[in-house]
Order: sequence, then C-alpha cells, then structure tokens
Amino acid sequence: MSSSLAHRKAVRKVRFKDSEGNILSNTSVQVKLVNHQFLFGCGAFDSLSATSEVDMEKKDVIHNKQIPEKSFFEDRVDKWLEVFNYGTIPFYWGGFEPKEGEILTDSRMRAAKMLQKNNVKVKGHPLCWHTACADWLMDYDNATILQKQLDRIHRDVTAFRGVVDMWDVINEVVIMPVYDRYDNAITRICKDLGRVRLVKEVFDAAKSANPDATLLINDFNLSESYRILIDGCLNAGVPISAIGIQTHQHQGYMGREKLEDILERFSVFGLPLHFTENTLVSGDIMPKDIVDLNDYQVDEWPSTSEGEERQMREWSEMYRILFEHPLVEAITGWDFADGAWLGAPSGFIRKDNTTKPAYHELKRLIREEWNTEGELRTDEYGNVILDGFKGEYEITVHGKTIKFTLNKNSNDDIIEITV
Repeated sequence: MSSSLAHRKAVRKVRFKDSEGNILSNTSVQVKLVNHQFLFGCGAFDSLSATSEVDMEKKDVIHNKQIPEKSFFEDRVDKWLEVFNYGTIPFYWGGFEPKEGEILTDSRMRAAKMLQKNNVKVKGHPLCWHTACADWLMDYDNATILQKQLDRIHRDVTAFRGVVDMWDVINEVVIMPVYDRYDNAITRICKDLGRVRLVKEVFDAAKSANPDATLLINDFNLSESYRILIDGCLNAGVPISAIGIQTHQHQGYMGREKLEDILERFSVFGLPLHFTENTLVSGDIMPKDIVDLNDYQVDEWPSTSEGEERQMREWSEMYRILFEHPLVEAITGWDFADGAWLGAPSGFIRKDNTTKPAYHELKRLIREEWNTEGELRTDEYGNVILDGFKGEYEITVHGKTIKFTLNKNSNDDIIEITV
C-alpha cells in the first residue's frame, strides 16, 4: 500500500473470545470492509423519483416526450448504490416550498431514509441560496425575508435531524450580493447585511437546530475572494465544519497542477475539505469564452466513446489526488446520469442507465483497490492485527458476524470481541 494513503488506514489489535470467556486461538477470522469512513459521493436527486409514492405519468403531453416509469429510477438508484456511500438531495427553497406553507417534506424524507437504510450519509443542499429561491419571498421586506430564512432553517434542520445531519448551509456567497441576472430575496438581504453577517446568521440558525450537524459553506468561486470570505467568517465565529469546493469542469479538466493549488490554498484554515460539486464531461468541451456555464445552450450534447475514455482517465486522476490529501473528507460527482445539469454528458451513466467507463473505474477504485477484505487467523492469545482502510467492517467468526468500526490507530489497548 502506498505510504501516500497511510492516513486513510488504521491498525488495531482485536482479541476474540467465546461466550464463556475462552480465548479463540488459531481460529479463522473473515474481515470485510462494508463502508468506507471516507465519503465517496454523488448527486442522489434520482432517489426522489425512485421513492415516489406514485408511478410517473407515461407521457408528458406538453413536451410530447416519454417519461420513464418509477422502475427506471429504481434501477438507476441500484446502480448508484453499487458505488457510492454519500448522497446529496435537493432542498432548493423554490422547489421545496413552491407556495408558502406548501412544504414537500415527505418526498425528501422518503428518499433520505431509503439512502440512510443503505448505509449512505445524506447531505441536504442548500439551506440558503439566491438561485432557485422561493419567489413568494419577494412580497416581504428585508427584515421579514431574513426571519423567514432563519425560520426555514430551524424548521428543516430540526425536521430532518437524525436522517440528514449534513447541510450546505449557504451556497455561492461570493457572488450573492452582486448577482444581477434577476432580482431575488436572498441577494436583497445579502446586500443589506453583508456577506459575513448573513453567513453567521444562517450558520447560527443551523447550529442551534442541530448542534451535531456537519455544516458547510459552499462555492464555485475559488479565488482569493472565497478565502477572504472564509477568513472573515471564521474570525466572526461562524461554526463552519467543512469548506465546500465546486469544480464544474465543463470547459475541460483543470489538471493536477491547478487542483493541487486549490488544495494548498484552502488547506490554510485546517478545516476538512469537501469537493461538493464536480463534473467532467464525456462529450465536446464547452468553449472557453463562455463566462457563465448556464449560457451554453445547445440542442444536443452527446456523450462520445472518445470522450468517455477521457472522462474516465480524468476522474481516476482527480480521485487519486483528492483521496491522497489528508484534509479531503468527501468527493461528490454532481451528476450521476448524463443530461442532469445543463444537458451536459457529465454523468457516470448514460441517459438510458447504461454505465460508462468512469462508473466502472470509480467502482474498481472504491470497491477493489481501496478495499480491505480477507481471512486472518488468531494467534495463541486469540489476537489478530486488523490493518485496513478506516470504516465499518463485518467480522465473521464461527459463522457469527459482528460489526466493527476501524477508525483510529492504537497500540495501547486491545479490542475484545465475544462471539
């Protein structure tokens, strides 16, 4: 095992006894890593369709196109679960509460509980954002908008506590007060309060609702402006758990040098780094002169065989670089399927649910290359040395399976397991 991944592993001595306290010496022990501590993630928006209480309509008569049935999305989620242990589900205020008081809690709760049942860590995205905001907020003055934003955070973080315990609390703050594509309530209050004050208000609300939650600030603007903002927030006492970093690479893979520069610049705070939204396309690269990715509009943006091989190589390199860095705790591919955002071929599977080379490469890395599984044999004292990737294990002895968490090194104590 490469020394560059030593921080991802742990070593513990484990002693096995039977129910009467007898040492199990010279005994076969099967160990299997069943869930990494590291968060290998992907957008899990399809989980809403897969857990819908009703089947989809067969035909969208307005757009004259066929809509997949629920089983199509169930198949998609099954493929998702074969690779990932960390999923992001949507809480965009405009879609989550399209009319004031009309809150779509049930659909998110069904999806989140299904993912949680499958040992997936769930993150909600986002609690505060100027885009995809609730239009009805525009009827209120700024003081009322802020109060309703804080009330929304208290309501939703409390309601999902124990199911969704990780949140992108605020999204894309660097651009928030100067956003001018259209008027919106959150840009209004950000102009009024200033970036740092608004960030502190929303983080304090989330922390109050769930003191144990992991709370992220998240942005695509990875310039010095973001670093200055984070520094100002930390100095103001904002309880940021982790720094969210977006890399939507529709205009081409940034490469090792730029990626390592990002890691170096944002490591200065000593906080965990979460690569929250990442896309690499398997078709034509978006032209470099496009400033806002949303402005690139094409009728079709197909995936190609050559592009899929390129996408696989780029994801493999990016994953390796990030997994080797000690402050990185999570990586999220934003689109699981092609066409999910901006019509881009940026998924790990195609629109018809067939898998792409990048899907198989990530599955190989996570489930094979970075896996711990095999047979150990206890010594005369009933001990084995478990040396493996940090995470949750199943240990089977004499036909009995015990769950065990390997998350730290310790030479001072022995973990005793009775079977």
